[in-house]
Amino acid sequence: MTTQLFNLLAQLPAATEHEDFHTLFDSPSVRVERIVSDGQSSPAGFWYDQPYDEWILLLQGEAVLESPKGQQHILHAGDSLCVVAHCRHRVVSTASRTVWLAVHVLGDAQAA
Repeated sequence: MTTQLFNLLAQLPAATEHEDFHTLFDSPSVRVERIVSDGQSSPAGFWYDQPYDEWILLLQGEAVLESPKGQQHILHAGDSLCVVAHCRHRVVSTASRTVWLAVHVLGDAQAA
């Protein structure tokens, strides 16, 4: 058994114009990522429409997610949200140094 200690809030990458994605665990059915945002948002008119469920935990900072009908979810540190497959959504805004933990439940269909 190999173990590796990793602190999700330590050694955050330098702020850039793009979000930083760091895969913590990857298997055919589940992918776990740490995402660091620094003011990024989805491009105008862009909507995520993922073929898998995603559970999001905001570890640090703030973010606003929006549905096509205009419903907004304001997330603060400690808040979590489950986005079911094909639930269209976009990131309206993120605060500086926002850290997310994202669990993508890929299932058997994504393993191929």
